[in-house]
Amino acid sequence: MTSAKDEAQFTARTLSEALPYIQRYAGQTIVVKYGGHAMVDEELAAMFARDVVLLKTLGLNPVIVHGGGPQIGKLLDRLNIVSEFKGGLRVTDEATMEVVEMVLSGPINKSIVRAINREGGRAVGLSGSDGRLIQAEKATKTERDPGSHIEQVLDLGFVGEPTAVDTSVLDALLKADSQLIPVVAPVAMGADGHRYNVNADTAAGVLAAALGASRLLLLTDVAGVLDKDKKLIRELKVADIAGLIEDGTAAGGMIPKLETAAHSVNHGVGAAVILDGRAPHALLMELFTEHGAGTLIS
Repeated sequence: MTSAKDEAQFTARTLSEALPYIQRYAGQTIVVKYGGHAMVDEELAAMFARDVVLLKTLGLNPVIVHGGGPQIGKLLDRLNIVSEFKGGLRVTDEATMEVVEMVLSGPINKSIVRAINREGGRAVGLSGSDGRLIQAEKATKTERDPGSHIEQVLDLGFVGEPTAVDTSVLDALLKADSQLIPVVAPVAMGADGHRYNVNADTAAGVLAAALGASRLLLLTDVAGVLDKDKKLIRELKVADIAGLIEDGTAAGGMIPKLETAAHSVNHGVGAAVILDGRAPHALLMELFTEHGAGTLIS
């Protein structure tokens, strides 16, 4: 049976072993895409908020970009609005876009802000439309027909593809109060005046690149990128990603995650990690232990 003294020594040893990692990331920007089960499970959500505050306390600069697919889906069902997915992305017509913006920029964003603030942090909620933080245009995506192998153009409605990022609103906030933790909803505005639903992984990736982040952490509901035998791939090079998509090893919602990881690394982010948000303290395991918590793309 473990005694209280043994537990205390284990905690102290863990903190001591984390020191080199804490020193490595001190002062660095870490962009976290937050979503999936980690966001709807109350215990995991509270743990995530506490861990984000710890990152800030240890001298890191976390920026949170959140999704909200399950919550959007529930409200669409309640309103009898039919929604479908193509290429891992939600097709967004005008009625769906109304719900997307209401849910993402409203209750979800503010619930994350409140959770972080309850743990002693100083979070502030934004959307990509604020201060033209994320600008977007209508996304053009193609998908290969499994039968004919012909590329087909997908009409995703008001799904947006980022065209530019202006971090001046974040810079101004952090200059005014360096302890603030930005929480960003992935709703953007286009030059055409339309609002666009931007995939949260994609939004996190372009923000990470614009901010020169040391790490982009993409929380998901699987252990990471899995091979054909469903075993975790612990490390990937950007050059490996196209092959995984082409042969079907990566499919559905994993495709935009891998594309985001590749884009962010190619545009200056130190590395991207696709990690299991269902694992308690996944952020801390990835950043402050040798083991890590998912698939590292470099």
